[in-house]
Amino acid sequence: MKCKITECKAAASTLRLARFVLSAVALGMCATAFSAKPDVGNGIPAEARPDVVRAVEEAARRPHPRLFADARGFAALKARLGKEELLTAGAEFVRRTADACLEAKPCERIKEGKRLLGVSRTALYRINTLALAYRIYGNKAHLDRAIAELCAVCAFSDWNPSHFLDVGEMTLAVAIGYDWLYNDMPEDLRKKIAAGLRRCGLDASRQPLWWIRAHNNWGQVCHAGILAGALALAEENPAETACFVQRCIDKLPISMKALAPNGNYPEGPGYWNYGIEFNVAAIALLEGTLGSDFGLASMLGFAETGAYLDLVTGPSGEVFNYADGGAGRGTCYATWWFAKRFNRPDILPYFELGAYSRYVAFPRLYRGNRMFPLALFWVQDVPAGLKPKAPLVWDAQGPVPITIQRSSWDDEKAMFVGLKGGSPSAPHGHMDGGSFVLESGKVRWAVDIGAEPYHRIEAMGMNLWSDAQNSDRWKLFRLGTWSHNVPMIDGCQQRVKGSAKVMEVKRDGAASVVTLDLSSLYTNATSVVRCGEMAASGHSYTLRDTFAGVRPGGAIRWAMMTRAEPTIEGDKVVLRQNGKSITLVQCGAQKGAWAVGNGQGPNKWDSPNKGCRQLMFTVPANANGAASIAVNFSVN
Repeated sequence: MKCKITECKAAASTLRLARFVLSAVALGMCATAFSAKPDVGNGIPAEARPDVVRAVEEAARRPHPRLFADARGFAALKARLGKEELLTAGAEFVRRTADACLEAKPCERIKEGKRLLGVSRTALYRINTLALAYRIYGNKAHLDRAIAELCAVCAFSDWNPSHFLDVGEMTLAVAIGYDWLYNDMPEDLRKKIAAGLRRCGLDASRQPLWWIRAHNNWGQVCHAGILAGALALAEENPAETACFVQRCIDKLPISMKALAPNGNYPEGPGYWNYGIEFNVAAIALLEGTLGSDFGLASMLGFAETGAYLDLVTGPSGEVFNYADGGAGRGTCYATWWFAKRFNRPDILPYFELGAYSRYVAFPRLYRGNRMFPLALFWVQDVPAGLKPKAPLVWDAQGPVPITIQRSSWDDEKAMFVGLKGGSPSAPHGHMDGGSFVLESGKVRWAVDIGAEPYHRIEAMGMNLWSDAQNSDRWKLFRLGTWSHNVPMIDGCQQRVKGSAKVMEVKRDGAASVVTLDLSSLYTNATSVVRCGEMAASGHSYTLRDTFAGVRPGGAIRWAMMTRAEPTIEGDKVVLRQNGKSITLVQCGAQKGAWAVGNGQGPNKWDSPNKGCRQLMFTVPANANGAASIAVNFSVN
């Protein structure tokens, strides 16, 4: 097999190096060449850079609205209604949903455990929806209801700064409502809302808070929220606003570095959606309000990450849901932003176009996509016949490397396989190094059952957030080694500080081979290597595992979670689901007896895994500590 990916690595490395240099130059404007004065605490500089100060002063002199769109921007949006199908459908959806929100009581400060996050998200959903509906259609009932929501949340004692995501989302909500409705509110209410936005949002962010330098989604969410709040109040104190803006420009890149080198996200698709939607909001706010992204959009991997969701989504419409996340995928406004910002309409037709159209078909009252209204600023009609410009095989790299193999982008019978690298110690990590999902015929045969609900586990007094080897986190069936599609040796969990590495990726047309080294994840083996081979036909896939340094006779378990109905027929298993089937055959040097477990965790804290079964077999290591097993998946 000719290794086209290997042949291109030198060229790809050169391209990445060039983009890294450009990124560093752009970011130098944020940090080195025109550095701000030393910060006065929690990342806030004593004085912002002159270019940031000038941009803020100019913005402060302009009238509201200024966040995401100004008066001309809203007028242009309204002028497109009735002329563009997708935009018109989205706007009508926002109007219907705003109508449905009229009867709901304003939010109350009711925490769930340590979080107020559910309340913040409800407020963001309602305020986004009501305020945009009013800007487009001018229904005073929407205005009054949005103001009632703003007044209610600004009367809270605080927005729960001990869990600052709650503050980040609420600050964005109130900033948008305050800005978009500024000219239609009485002055006394405007002052009341501005005071709440400052007290509960901006001032709360002055405290010593770890997320200021976070490497994960917290940095994206919280910096975006505080940035929005500062820009909404820019005219009150432009110099202070510039310092908040400077902090965002300086610190948001810490989270964005996780996207290097080619857009992969270490926290998985679910948290990509969360973090990137707020990351995009921050950049859109900077560009729209201040006229510059200050180099952020040039960071290595950021432009490429717009295609990430498509790359990790199988033909079934489910994503490769490693880490703490579910397999479902819905519409994402950031995808429309990436498509327009980087001229990538090809990331729309595979999934996002259909998801958007399905979403706008029905109004939602209490729950929905709180960021969806922002899509109207970037939604565009999609040319017929447009196809993804994405590879069949993706070597995702990054701090939590994954690989994706698929036989086709436009064949409904296509095979799709995601293999997981990285460490359990990564953000929202599981003991899933080497795990895989597999589908064909739009059916997900090998599944990842996802995460446990956070509040439920915390309410039991368990420490969900320690990644120590013997922590409570790894006692959870869904998070530990037991439930994942990985080898298990002598019943031992994977090593938290270990990390699965992608050794090699080869491709020749639809045929591909991916090899992962899992060795450092195991304390009871010197070598564990997993290799996945996609046949050129796209109808067959073979997963091979080789072991060395296992104790003689050590029990090596192969396992796979599935929601399909299994039938064991000697050395093979036939899985059936949705009127389709696939056959699994052991084809390695050693074979074991197939067995079917119930796919449920054994402890009281484990949630039920509806419809899940665990397919498995066990073989003993040879006298020399070696073993070789393999399973072939064939489409029937």
